[in-house]
Order: sequence, then C-alpha cells, then structure tokens
Amino acid sequence: MSDAYKRAGVDINAGYEVLKTVKQMSGNAQLGAFGGLFPLTADAVANDPVLVAGTDGVGTKLLVAIEAHQHTTIGIDLVAMCVNDILAQGATPQFFLDYLGLGHTDQQRVKDILAGVVDGCQQAHTALIGGETAEMPDMYGQDHYDLAGFAVGIANRADLLKPDNVQAGDVLIGLPSNGLHSNGFSLVREILFKQHDFKLNHVFEELGHDLQTELLRPTTIYVDSVQPLLQAKLVASIAHITGGGLIENVARALPSDLSATFKAGSWPVPAIMTLLAELGDLTITDLRSTFNLGLGMVLAVHPENLAAVTASLTVTQQAFYQVGSVQVGNDPVVFEEAGHAN
Repeated sequence: MSDAYKRAGVDINAGYEVLKTVKQMSGNAQLGAFGGLFPLTADAVANDPVLVAGTDGVGTKLLVAIEAHQHTTIGIDLVAMCVNDILAQGATPQFFLDYLGLGHTDQQRVKDILAGVVDGCQQAHTALIGGETAEMPDMYGQDHYDLAGFAVGIANRADLLKPDNVQAGDVLIGLPSNGLHSNGFSLVREILFKQHDFKLNHVFEELGHDLQTELLRPTTIYVDSVQPLLQAKLVASIAHITGGGLIENVARALPSDLSATFKAGSWPVPAIMTLLAELGDLTITDLRSTFNLGLGMVLAVHPENLAAVTASLTVTQQAFYQVGSVQVGNDPVVFEEAGHAN
C-alpha cells in the first residue's frame, strides 16, 4: 500500500480487513466488487413491477452512540429507517447498501457498526449487496463517523399503497415503537445534555435503567408483521412515524379531504417522552410533531378487513392498538381527548 497515503491518515489495509469481516458476517462473497448484484427471481417480479427506493440516515443519534462507545445497534437503526419507508409504500424490501464515512478506521468499531447493519438486514430479510467505507481524516474527527443507507424494494404497481386508497370510516391501527427510534435526537440531546447536563449513566426512576440503554434502543423493523398484510392486500395506507412525528407523517398517508382522528390514551406513551416533556417544558404540539409517541407505524384499514388484520398481527406476535379512525375533515390529524378534539 502507499506509505504516503497512510501518513496522510488513510489506512487502506484497515479498509481491506473491514471488507473481509463484512463478507464473513453477511455471507456475501461478492461484496467488494464495483457494483452490487441482485437477481430478480420469478417470485419477486410482479405482473407490473415497480421498484421502490429509499435512503436515510440515523441523524444525531450517532452522537449518543459515539459518546457511549456503543456501536453494535446503530446499524439496525439505519436499515430500519430505510426498509420501513419502503414497507409504507406497499413494497417488499429486496436489497440494501450502506455508506460509512469516518475520520479513522478503528477496525473493532467498524466491525461493530457493520454487525448492526448485517443484523438489520437479516431482520428485514433483505440482502446486503454492497456499501462504502470511506476514511476521511480531515472531514471527520478522530472518533466521529456518519452513516447512511439505501434500500430498494419491489411491488406490483396496482398494489402500491397510496393516500387515495383511504376512505372515511377506516380504522387506524398503531404498531408500537421501541422508544424514540431514530428521530428527534437534536431536541433530546438539547434537553438532556445541554439544558440539564445529565450523563449517559444517569438512571431515571421512570425508565428503570440508564439513559444510554434508553436512547440507544434500536428502531423496530416491521417487515415480519407488515409483509403478510401487504401480501393479503389488507391495508389501505401506512405511515412510518419518523421525523415530524405523528402529525406530519400520518398526514402524508391520507388524501387532503380526510382526517386521522386519534383517541388520546388508547395506546401507551413511552416514559422517555413524558420525561422529556417535563424536563424541556414541551407542549403537546411539540411532542406530537417531533416524536412517534409510542407508535412506530400507523395502518389505515378498511373496517371489513379489521378482523383479518388483527388476526394476522396476532399470529406474527406483533403488538398493536386500535388508536382511532379516518373521518371527513380539513385538519389532517386530530386528537380527541376527554370528549373533545384538538
């Protein structure tokens, strides 16, 4: 290798070792080629196939992982953010690629990060077909890195989930989140570490464990529970609750003349979110427009399909809540509390 390049801060041999490790973890010997290959089998190709692509990152949750020196689950977050978006379009995730940019190739840390990516792909039944690890010492600090992902799924055009599929009277089913998932962390960090100077090992009685454990809960991947519903054509529309919280994301899954009416109190809100509201003096609107409030996905289901949906979710051992309904209205999202809406 080039000694000059190594003196400039880039260790190519370390990168080669990382590639060997990822090949072993993923079981894909083709990794390292100039492009990733993915065969479209007869089962995957629909009558009128449409490819659905999504890309995302993990945001400033990475800073928590870096501070905690805990990198083994952040890759699950990355995969989840991408494949859940594809599910929300009504498509089956097929393959995934990752990008890791860092200031220094610490082989154990990179192995931990990519182990999470491999784990996430396995949970999503999605092939890891390639990626890039770029060592850029003048772009990132010694211990800092950034992580991005790209996923592609496939669907029959007629089966794509669109807002126009939703009708007045549809039932809203919420699938619980695993805490904060990967959104709102700039606000989380502002409240916990800047306004109040808590440490990651601080234990709140409301949580029952330290902040590190709570904040690094990996984002739930919903492929196993949602895919059977898509195959049976039981869902009208899906909202993946990410940045923008319930208000913005549920609105994206509805036509403009319909309103999602949530029954406040019909599902449990994670303790970390009520704790953040108290510590940060957040309004209810702040919470609803920033965090998932305990719902990682919201499904709009025609009433005649409700029994089949709940039966399928029960079979896949997916917890769920009936959280509201779709009604005619101009406000995209409404919350009903104690007999009145706001």
